Amino acid sequence: MKYSELEHVEGESSGKKLSEEAREDCMQNSKRGGWTTFPYIIGTELGLSLAATGWGCNLTVYLITVFSLKSIHATQISSIVAGSSNLFPIAGAILADSFFGSFSVISIFSIISLSGMILITLTASVDFLRPPPCTSASLGALYTGIVLASLGAGGTGITLATMGANQFQHNHEHSIFFNWYFVISYACIATSSTVVVYIQERVSWGLGFGVCVAANLSGFMVFMLGKQYYRYVKPKESPFTSIARVVGAAIMKRNAARSNCYFYGTAELSRLNCGPTTDFSFLNNAALKPESNQSSDLLLDKRSWKLCTVEEVEDLKTLLKIIPLWSSSILLSATIGVFMSLILLEALTMDKHFGDNFEVPAASFLTFNILSTCISLSILDRLVFPMWQKLIGHYPTPLQRIGVGHIINIIALVGSALVENKRLQVVKNLHLDDQPGSVVPMSAFWLVINLTIIGISEALHYPGQVAFYYQEFPESLRNTATAMISLIVGIGFYSSAVVIGLIRRATDWLPDDINEGRADYVYWIMSGIGMVNFAYYLICAKFFNYGAAMKLSVHSDPYGN
Repeated sequence: MKYSELEHVEGESSGKKLSEEAREDCMQNSKRGGWTTFPYIIGTELGLSLAATGWGCNLTVYLITVFSLKSIHATQISSIVAGSSNLFPIAGAILADSFFGSFSVISIFSIISLSGMILITLTASVDFLRPPPCTSASLGALYTGIVLASLGAGGTGITLATMGANQFQHNHEHSIFFNWYFVISYACIATSSTVVVYIQERVSWGLGFGVCVAANLSGFMVFMLGKQYYRYVKPKESPFTSIARVVGAAIMKRNAARSNCYFYGTAELSRLNCGPTTDFSFLNNAALKPESNQSSDLLLDKRSWKLCTVEEVEDLKTLLKIIPLWSSSILLSATIGVFMSLILLEALTMDKHFGDNFEVPAASFLTFNILSTCISLSILDRLVFPMWQKLIGHYPTPLQRIGVGHIINIIALVGSALVENKRLQVVKNLHLDDQPGSVVPMSAFWLVINLTIIGISEALHYPGQVAFYYQEFPESLRNTATAMISLIVGIGFYSSAVVIGLIRRATDWLPDDINEGRADYVYWIMSGIGMVNFAYYLICAKFFNYGAAMKLSVHSDPYGN
């Protein structure tokens, strides 16, 4: 915001001129930011993302091969870690927006992640912590390191992206920044899944984790070097506080007499006399003016826990309407989490050779999912969506994209069940089910088919969800809207760990050696859950009404902007 604009806003809200301190802050920020900060932000993302994905993508294999954990137990731990890494960004975003600011949060969480990765590295390189034997000290160091590294990675992810966007003032600059930001993120995932994983499995785990430590430290140092160039945004009230205030005020005034005297916050909105909607009408009490002051909005407290504006009430109603659609995405992510866990265990038991001499690490097969997503995004953006627009007359809506993503996800799960059934037939024919740790003479590249299909699904439903939440969330929650995907993925991975635990408790389909189990049945169960969830999604989508902004934007471009 420019100095003149800030002075105008302050003058309207308080009727006083800006303080000298506010003037100085504004003048300083006007000289900061811009493309000067771009190398520092991108360099930081390069280091931190490479570090986080480097230890995380191969964690299951490390737990199985070095710490001798049972395979299913290891996948559950990895799912919980993946879930935590996607939930912690929400906490980081709230801390940055409401209390400490982005710079402080990124700095602190970078140090936390560095500490965690150092501990993980020590478990692979220091004699008294490196199994065998697997002692309580080594497990304690490992789990502490995992928690710290997950917390640190989560706290920097979304916050760094937000801080990077804050360096620019124009929408087209934001678009360019985010494009490069996500290109770097995907490049780091691809590098970690191939180069870093290869070092870990073929050279040494200590050196592989050491690369992650060096990357984290480098990212932190690059971030600190740009300190004098950054544009800083001061923390403000969390939008979640507004939600809590609406709920609290509605409860406290649940027995209030009905009237048409609602609090709008400004005299201009009050004169429009457009009252709250009738949906979730019990929340309207939160905006009812007290009987002692129903004549003026100017004397009322806009941050009271007993009184909220009509806009704040309507914002909460919008969130409540979105929740059913949001919940359907959790089960979608849960099926993907189970898929990713089992696909890695399958790869560990199959022939991973590419040619005669080169063996692909099991975790590197997940790279095909990333490549599929990236390629699919390009094809959808440049070919499919424009063709859709010519045939139908408008670009597909976010809900349509998400729905197609559901269908393709189910196809991938069915395909995975068929491939696993074929693998188990080979196991049975060769009597490998009573030979723990045996390698099935079936190419692991059969798994690439369904990894590719899942990638196509993700290219549809993840961007569709981002567009949907961004367009439908209230204005005050726009920054939080894009973080909803991270929250969904986090809860989805937690759910996948729970699902695997329940299946193990109720059946014998997932023993410690999957050659003795029936993982194909698990895929069929996930396919069934996906179908039921898709039906639930269709019902929610049918009864959802797009906001006015979305109805206009659907004709403009493939992302509804």
